[in-house]
Amino acid sequence: MRKTFMGVRLRTLREQRGLTQAALAHALDLSPSYVNQLENNQRPLSVPVLLKLQAALGVDLQWFSEDEEARLIAQLQDAAADAGPGAAIAAAELRALAQQMPAVARRLIELQRQAREARERLEALADGIGDRALLSGVAPTQPHEEVRDFFYARHNHITELDALAEALHAQLKPASALAGELAPALQRLLKQRHGVMVQSAEPGSSGALRRYDSARRVLRLHPELEPGQRSFQLGVQLALLEAGELIAQIVAGAALHSDESRALARIGLASYFAGALVLPYGAFLAAAQALRYDIELLARRFGVSFETVCHRLSTLQRPEAPGVPFFFIRVDRAGNISKRQSATDFHFSRSGGTCPLWNVYEAFAQPDRVLTQLAQMPDGRTYLWIARSVRSPGAGFGAPERAFAVALGCDRRHAASLVYSRGLALDDPAAATPIGPGCKVCDRPACAQRAFPALGRALRIREDERLREPYASEAAT
Repeated sequence: MRKTFMGVRLRTLREQRGLTQAALAHALDLSPSYVNQLENNQRPLSVPVLLKLQAALGVDLQWFSEDEEARLIAQLQDAAADAGPGAAIAAAELRALAQQMPAVARRLIELQRQAREARERLEALADGIGDRALLSGVAPTQPHEEVRDFFYARHNHITELDALAEALHAQLKPASALAGELAPALQRLLKQRHGVMVQSAEPGSSGALRRYDSARRVLRLHPELEPGQRSFQLGVQLALLEAGELIAQIVAGAALHSDESRALARIGLASYFAGALVLPYGAFLAAAQALRYDIELLARRFGVSFETVCHRLSTLQRPEAPGVPFFFIRVDRAGNISKRQSATDFHFSRSGGTCPLWNVYEAFAQPDRVLTQLAQMPDGRTYLWIARSVRSPGAGFGAPERAFAVALGCDRRHAASLVYSRGLALDDPAAATPIGPGCKVCDRPACAQRAFPALGRALRIREDERLREPYASEAAT
């Protein structure tokens, strides 16, 4: 942990507990003057003091987490870039706000989100949609973004669903770790507990992987599903029937603003349950650590795809037994992001896409190869990224195949736990590729791949041109 000053945060915690400085000092076995210096940022908040706070007051150390600070800084930068003219704010000021007043930072981010949504509704009206329903309420125009924010706020880990899925997996007692071995037991469970018959859909009848007829209580699965995929789809249906009440409670407490967002959240939570069912937390984490997070070996051991392993690795954040905090992303050749999850501090920008220097795009040019990259963001933080292309065959002759690139990343401080760090100069700053969150919010002036100026820089250029105009007119005269 670096030297960190968090006086305002410590004072906020003390006031929330109704303690005086003297009472807090007594509880931590520190002198009152030392506590006073901590609260006034005259001393850094050290690891021993953090451990005393946890032991004496039961404080969740996430309250003082550097990862949380980095997440807030990234979100504040995105909000400032999206705020329009006059919004350029120095990085040092944003860092101080995230570090000292995180609650204020979160509120500003929320206000900016609401402003962006209001602007999008007005723009939709201006384009001639004429839907007056857009003027009412605060429902976002992009429900999938709202659901992503919900999972992001939970660090991509849903504790209650994960524990329930793991317990159910233990009850079913599959013959091996292979995900496909779970399918017969899940099929029997659906029949016995819920009266649901499982059938294979007719070849070519529909592109849907799973279709449930609630009136007849028949679940039809795509006939070409792999064994692991079959178990997953059975798990999704079981989640909706077996854990439906728990999922409804989680959705009700998520403060989602539209029926569409709530429906997407239910689907996302059911898929989360299915993933945790076929890859149970304890066994999967133990295997990941033993294999040093080798994705291909994990895929073989559990009988699932490369992408499925990446997805599950990004969810392993059980408080008492966390894995490496990963970020997961899936993109197509055009740069469209179809999946993105983050268990920690990496914030995917909403503005201007992603960076072409990122190895996730190189994966398309080197099919089936696992690529590694040390990448440094503009704030100086360095990450290890693993990327590979993945393909799904077309539905038949002449049908295009589905091609994506998936990437899994973690902070450099966790890189030594991964087999992919082998041969990389982790301690050499020059070994990292400078990337950014996207040209609109990246302020690297000398980047050879820049598509257009960053929003803040473009505003400054226009302001400089405006100030020079009178002098140019006088010179011409």
